[in-house]
Amino acid sequence: MLENPQRYTVTAALIYANGPIHIGHLAGCYLPADIYVRYLRSTGKDVAFISGTDEHGVPITIKAKKEGITPQQVVDKYYGQIKQAFSDFGISFDIYSRTSNPVHRETSQDFFTNLYEKGDFDEEVTEQYFDETAGQFLADRYIVGTCPVCGNPNAYGDQCERCGTALSPTELIDPHSTLSGAKPVMRSTKNWFLPLDRMQPKIQQYVDSHPEWKTNVLGQCRSWLQEGLKPRAMTRDLDWGIPVPLPDADGKVLYVWFDAPIGYISMTKEWAAEQGRDWELYWRDDKTKLVHFIGKDNIVFHCIIFPAMLMAEGSFITADNVPANEFMNLEGDKISTSRNWAVWLHEYLEEMPGKQDVLRYVLAANAPETKDSEFTWKDFQTRNNAELVGIFGNFVNRAVVLTQKFCDNRVPVRGDLTDYDRQVLDELALFPDRIAQSIETYRFREALAHLIDLARLGNKYLAETEPWKAVKTDQVRTNTILNIALQVSANLAIVCEPFLPFTAQKLCDQLRITDRLDWQNAGRADLLVAGHELGESALLFAKIEDDEINTQIQKLLNAKRMNELETKTVPPLRDEITYDDFAKMDMRIGTITEAERVPKSDKLLKLRVDDGLGGRQILSGIAKHFAPEELIGKQVTFLANLAPRKMMGHESQGMILMAEDRNGKLALLQPGDGVWNGGTVS
Repeated sequence: MLENPQRYTVTAALIYANGPIHIGHLAGCYLPADIYVRYLRSTGKDVAFISGTDEHGVPITIKAKKEGITPQQVVDKYYGQIKQAFSDFGISFDIYSRTSNPVHRETSQDFFTNLYEKGDFDEEVTEQYFDETAGQFLADRYIVGTCPVCGNPNAYGDQCERCGTALSPTELIDPHSTLSGAKPVMRSTKNWFLPLDRMQPKIQQYVDSHPEWKTNVLGQCRSWLQEGLKPRAMTRDLDWGIPVPLPDADGKVLYVWFDAPIGYISMTKEWAAEQGRDWELYWRDDKTKLVHFIGKDNIVFHCIIFPAMLMAEGSFITADNVPANEFMNLEGDKISTSRNWAVWLHEYLEEMPGKQDVLRYVLAANAPETKDSEFTWKDFQTRNNAELVGIFGNFVNRAVVLTQKFCDNRVPVRGDLTDYDRQVLDELALFPDRIAQSIETYRFREALAHLIDLARLGNKYLAETEPWKAVKTDQVRTNTILNIALQVSANLAIVCEPFLPFTAQKLCDQLRITDRLDWQNAGRADLLVAGHELGESALLFAKIEDDEINTQIQKLLNAKRMNELETKTVPPLRDEITYDDFAKMDMRIGTITEAERVPKSDKLLKLRVDDGLGGRQILSGIAKHFAPEELIGKQVTFLANLAPRKMMGHESQGMILMAEDRNGKLALLQPGDGVWNGGTVS
């Protein structure tokens, strides 16, 4: 662990530019990184916060094929959307760039050439899957088959997403191409491999030198090392990506996990050029601390493969820490982009304007730091109403409004202090270090809990000193109480900024703090001088009503139903029948005149149907879809000559005909107007 770094390079994972950002991305990587960076900046540190979109790799080409557009059109569309959403959410990148930029192509090709010329690659001819129908070699994600570990029939050639096992395409059972559906064949091809097996001792030493890493990170790294590292191809047979810079490498591109992490370097180059800085200080100076924020699915790439690349090159620093988070689930289910089971950031920002900090707060409070966590809309509502409105906002609003009312909207002079006043001020002085210690050790949930405890301290102080009562007999005492409450409020403006930047600005506006207050000012009880005039009071947070939450929950349920419909397969046709077979069926129209539930059955309804012939009784298994009273008076189609059958002690004399509607619910097959009871269907 690097002691007393002179500067920080902080990276957040380069996300594929093949779809929008959702809350799982935010909670796993981008929000923790932003909290950390905002804190570092507040302490006066020199920081480069780097991220962007990964615009190569198979997921891009798969998306392009699905949408019927080019890969470039895909990345152009999503890069703009992702960048804007991050900006609107307050993620404070120094640069948010893309791996399709010329500087990245040059940097990654130079990196590859450097390793090639030093003899760090093994050139090998191997057998790989080839799609004869599509006429191309298949990257791992273009191959799907049955997982040999868990039996998942839709495992990819590099990983089974059901059990998480890392795979190679040849391990799949009954593989087929996602391009054509054909069974692939093996063909010879040449690629360049990084010999991770020979580099393992050096990588082992690197991992072992960081016992302070999170247990989930160390556990995954040690598992890979224990199994023994294998050479990994750094080139691929694809038509989308950065061309391999060798004369005998036509039709080959750099492996996406070779070029993508180099994006951190090329993007730093872009930023440094714009700012007139020396990019090398952020990547080649051993006094610089490099921190990668990622999700757990990227641990092996950032802790083994990328460090191995940097070690082979020889002139770059390696990461001091890789605080990877686990996954965030949504309403009891895994977030899934393919099933549209997600809360999309750009939609949230449109539908809940001005509530960026509410989502930041809830995601930080539920951050999946040590295990998978859960986001629910009810918890979102509860945390907003009980904690942000009821504790944080309530305290600040009371402090400001009471000052307006009792002290002419100016910071009052503090008089003699009681023992309780001193206790509160002593406690106030401790909070910045508590919060800082938690942030510096990547325990952001804990840091946020300390922050809300500071607001609790202020609330408790006002509740116990009761300035609204003291003012009736002792203005001097009232002045002292409100002075201390305002000092706590000013401290909240400083220490909440990494978590709630929009709230911090609102609070500064209310307190009319125009000079930037950095972390070194936090903990002081003299941030606001006596006589300082406050701004206009306004609620920092608004209560969220049930209707808003129910709308979001219903939106998820609608998306789930639509996905289920889209993934439904049309059942195969039954065996052919002749016209004579069809003619034997007597389908008629009737009106339901009575309907009731069958005792001891949760499925059956007993119906009386006017069939134009005196009426009949029909039992139908539709109790979960219809209430008895809503069926009375409805005309239905029924099979009239079905042999009578006893069910639950009742005789059924026919069958009501149904169909499934677009929402997966059974619907009655009803005739149009003017059809009489007993009319036949032909």
